[in-house]
Amino acid sequence: MDRARTDQDLKRGKDAGLWDSIKETVKVGVQALLIAVVVRTLLFQPFNIPSGSLIPTLLIGDYLFVSKYSLGYSKYSLPLSEYLPFEAKGRIWGASPKQGDIVVFKLPKDNATDYIKRVIGLPGDRIQVIEGVLNINGRPVKRERIADYSTTDAFGQPTLVPQYRETLPSGVTHEIIERDGDRGLWDNTQVYTVPPNHFFMMGDNRDNSTDSRDLGNVGYVPYENLIGRAEVIFFSIDEGAAAWQIWNWPWTVRWNRLFKPIH
Repeated sequence: MDRARTDQDLKRGKDAGLWDSIKETVKVGVQALLIAVVVRTLLFQPFNIPSGSLIPTLLIGDYLFVSKYSLGYSKYSLPLSEYLPFEAKGRIWGASPKQGDIVVFKLPKDNATDYIKRVIGLPGDRIQVIEGVLNINGRPVKRERIADYSTTDAFGQPTLVPQYRETLPSGVTHEIIERDGDRGLWDNTQVYTVPPNHFFMMGDNRDNSTDSRDLGNVGYVPYENLIGRAEVIFFSIDEGAAAWQIWNWPWTVRWNRLFKPIH
């Protein structure tokens, strides 16, 4: 009997130890999940680049962190915001983006699709493109022709296209490309006057970017729709390569783009 009780006690002890181990694992997992949700909701959110509208600054296959705290918080800062039952009304701890910042925002057309573009026009600014040259408040923005950029044309064929170094009135300097020269669809536009609490966004790939120049599909972006400012590329892989195929990383990862600040 004594031996039987001892065996039962050992079994109960093992069961209790196993249950304690499971509870501790679940506790750690829940804590990690909560930390991840807080970080993603309040601090940094990862995004990947699926299109070439910001070439040469951002490439298809770039993965980046967007800082949410830099612009404050609105309804669209929350996960699955398109399903929330309340309307967006302003921001808390809000800060306006600067001209030249690259920001992620919810497309005004559906308030659900994530878009990423460069802030070109602030509230009250007048924006126009004339023969490919960006004009802000009636003045042409300085652009300097630099070495041609290697990319693909509208049919996916390799080609060299004109590249410029553009300097915005804010002093931000960045590169743009003109795939169709200065004769693209949006290289001659009307004058756009940015409404209060809205921003005018453009891609750096000027002839291959659906942005605020297209009023029917993007247009002016409300302040409430801003999610955050793009800060750094934390991972980058060749276009068409699968990020999960880690055995191909030595050849497909763009190592020179890792941890590159975004300007």
